[in-house]
Amino acid sequence: MPFTVVGLNYKKADAHIRGLFSLDQSSKINLIKAAKAIGPFRDALDSAPGFGDKKTYQMDFGNSQEALREVAADIDEGADIVMVKPGMAYLDIVSQVVQNFNVPVAAYQVSGEYAMIKAAAEKGWLDHDQIVLESLMAFKRAGTKIIATYFAKDAVKLLG
Repeated sequence: MPFTVVGLNYKKADAHIRGLFSLDQSSKINLIKAAKAIGPFRDALDSAPGFGDKKTYQMDFGNSQEALREVAADIDEGADIVMVKPGMAYLDIVSQVVQNFNVPVAAYQVSGEYAMIKAAAEKGWLDHDQIVLESLMAFKRAGTKIIATYFAKDAVKLLG
Protein backbone atom coordinates (compact mmCIF):
# COMPACT_ATOMS: atom_id res chain seq x y z
CA MET A 1 0.00 0.00 0.00
CA PRO A 2 1.54 3.40 -0.93
CA PHE A 3 2.51 5.73 1.90
CA THR A 4 -0.02 8.28 0.66
CA VAL A 5 -2.87 5.78 1.11
CA VAL A 6 -1.56 4.73 4.51
CA GLY A 7 -1.20 8.38 5.47
CA LEU A 8 -4.75 9.19 4.42
CA ASN A 9 -6.05 6.22 6.42
CA TYR A 10 -4.17 7.43 9.50
CA LYS A 11 -5.56 10.92 8.94
CA LYS A 12 -9.12 9.55 8.71
CA ALA A 13 -8.51 7.70 11.99
CA ASP A 14 -7.38 11.02 13.53
CA ALA A 15 -3.81 9.78 14.03
CA HIS A 16 -1.37 12.53 14.84
CA ILE A 17 1.68 11.90 12.67
CA ARG A 18 3.68 14.57 10.86
CA GLY A 19 6.53 14.04 8.47
CA LEU A 20 6.50 10.28 8.06
CA PHE A 21 3.35 10.50 5.96
CA SER A 22 3.46 14.25 5.28
CA LEU A 23 0.18 15.03 6.96
CA ASP A 24 -0.89 18.40 8.24
CA GLN A 25 0.63 20.80 10.78
CA SER A 26 -1.65 19.67 13.63
CA SER A 27 0.11 16.33 13.74
CA LYS A 28 2.40 15.44 16.58
CA ILE A 29 5.52 13.46 15.70
CA ASN A 30 8.83 15.24 15.30
CA LEU A 31 11.31 13.83 12.81
CA ILE A 32 14.94 14.75 13.31
CA LYS A 33 16.42 14.72 9.82
CA ALA A 34 20.14 15.32 9.69
CA ALA A 35 21.85 13.17 7.07
CA LYS A 36 21.94 12.15 3.46
CA ALA A 37 21.44 8.42 4.07
CA ILE A 38 17.96 8.49 2.54
CA GLY A 39 19.45 8.76 -0.95
CA PRO A 40 18.71 5.19 -2.07
CA PHE A 41 15.03 5.63 -1.17
CA ARG A 42 14.82 8.88 -3.10
CA ASP A 43 16.70 7.40 -6.03
CA ALA A 44 14.35 4.41 -6.17
CA LEU A 45 11.34 6.71 -6.25
CA ASP A 46 13.04 9.20 -8.54
CA SER A 47 12.21 11.84 -5.96
CA ALA A 48 15.58 13.42 -5.28
CA PRO A 49 15.37 17.22 -5.22
CA GLY A 50 16.31 18.72 -8.57
CA PHE A 51 17.74 21.86 -7.01
CA GLY A 52 18.29 23.61 -3.72
CA ASP A 53 20.10 22.74 -0.54
CA LYS A 54 18.73 20.56 2.25
CA LYS A 55 20.71 22.65 4.75
CA THR A 56 17.69 24.92 4.98
CA TYR A 57 15.66 22.24 6.76
CA GLN A 58 18.14 19.62 8.01
CA MET A 59 19.93 20.06 11.27
CA ASP A 60 23.69 20.32 11.57
CA PHE A 61 24.72 16.69 12.09
CA GLY A 62 27.57 17.75 14.38
CA ASN A 63 25.40 19.70 16.81
CA SER A 64 23.65 17.44 19.31
CA GLN A 65 22.48 20.41 21.37
CA GLU A 66 20.47 21.68 18.41
CA ALA A 67 18.77 18.29 18.18
CA LEU A 68 17.84 18.42 21.86
CA ARG A 69 16.50 21.98 21.50
CA GLU A 70 14.37 20.88 18.55
CA VAL A 71 12.99 17.94 20.54
CA ALA A 72 12.17 20.24 23.48
CA ALA A 73 10.40 22.68 21.15
CA ASP A 74 8.39 19.91 19.51
CA ILE A 75 7.36 18.48 22.86
CA ASP A 76 6.31 21.99 23.95
CA GLU A 77 4.18 22.12 20.78
CA GLY A 78 2.47 18.85 21.72
CA ALA A 79 4.58 16.05 20.24
CA ASP A 80 3.65 12.71 21.79
CA ILE A 81 6.53 10.80 20.15
CA VAL A 82 9.80 11.94 18.60
CA MET A 83 11.65 10.15 15.82
CA VAL A 84 15.33 10.27 14.99
CA LYS A 85 16.05 9.79 11.30
CA PRO A 86 18.43 8.33 10.19
CA GLY A 87 18.80 6.14 13.21
CA MET A 88 22.05 4.19 13.12
CA ALA A 89 24.37 7.17 12.83
CA TYR A 90 22.47 9.04 15.54
CA LEU A 91 22.14 6.49 18.33
CA ASP A 92 23.89 8.99 20.61
CA ILE A 93 21.05 11.44 19.93
CA VAL A 94 18.47 8.71 20.54
CA SER A 95 20.09 7.98 23.89
CA GLN A 96 20.24 11.68 24.86
CA VAL A 97 16.59 12.19 23.97
CA VAL A 98 15.60 9.12 26.00
CA GLN A 99 17.60 10.39 28.97
CA ASN A 100 16.35 13.98 28.81
CA PHE A 101 12.68 13.74 27.81
CA ASN A 102 9.66 11.77 28.93
CA VAL A 103 8.28 10.79 25.52
CA PRO A 104 8.65 7.60 23.51
CA VAL A 105 11.50 7.77 21.01
CA ALA A 106 11.28 6.16 17.58
CA ALA A 107 14.19 5.63 15.22
CA TYR A 108 14.14 5.08 11.48
CA GLN A 109 16.80 2.85 9.94
CA VAL A 110 16.72 4.61 6.58
CA SER A 111 17.29 3.16 3.12
CA GLY A 112 20.94 4.22 3.03
CA GLU A 113 21.66 2.31 6.23
CA TYR A 114 19.78 -0.69 4.82
CA ALA A 115 21.73 -0.46 1.56
CA MET A 116 25.09 -0.31 3.35
CA ILE A 117 24.33 -3.49 5.29
CA LYS A 118 22.99 -5.28 2.21
CA ALA A 119 26.04 -4.31 0.11
CA ALA A 120 28.54 -5.36 2.78
CA ALA A 121 26.75 -8.69 3.27
CA GLU A 122 26.65 -9.34 -0.49
CA LYS A 123 30.42 -8.79 -0.64
CA GLY A 124 30.90 -11.21 2.24
CA TRP A 125 32.24 -8.54 4.57
CA LEU A 126 29.47 -9.08 7.14
CA ASP A 127 27.12 -11.87 8.15
CA HIS A 128 23.74 -10.53 6.99
CA ASP A 129 21.55 -12.10 9.66
CA GLN A 130 23.93 -11.31 12.50
CA ILE A 131 24.38 -7.65 11.54
CA VAL A 132 20.64 -7.17 11.02
CA LEU A 133 19.91 -8.36 14.55
CA GLU A 134 22.89 -6.50 15.98
CA SER A 135 21.86 -3.23 14.33
CA LEU A 136 18.30 -3.56 15.63
CA MET A 137 19.57 -4.40 19.13
CA ALA A 138 21.67 -1.23 19.04
CA PHE A 139 18.46 0.78 18.56
CA LYS A 140 16.88 -1.03 21.50
CA ARG A 141 19.95 -0.51 23.69
CA ALA A 142 19.87 3.21 22.91
CA GLY A 143 16.32 3.30 24.27
CA THR A 144 14.03 3.40 21.26
CA LYS A 145 10.48 2.23 21.78
CA ILE A 146 9.73 2.09 18.04
CA ILE A 147 12.09 1.00 15.25
CA ALA A 148 11.14 1.61 11.63
CA THR A 149 13.33 -0.55 9.40
CA TYR A 150 13.46 -2.14 5.97
CA PHE A 151 14.65 -5.28 7.79
CA ALA A 152 11.30 -5.84 9.52
CA LYS A 153 10.46 -9.03 7.60
CA ASP A 154 14.01 -10.36 8.07
CA ALA A 155 13.85 -9.66 11.79
CA VAL A 156 10.54 -11.47 12.17
CA LYS A 157 11.97 -14.54 10.44
CA LEU A 158 15.21 -14.43 12.43
CA LEU A 159 13.48 -13.97 15.77
CA GLY A 160 10.58 -16.27 14.88
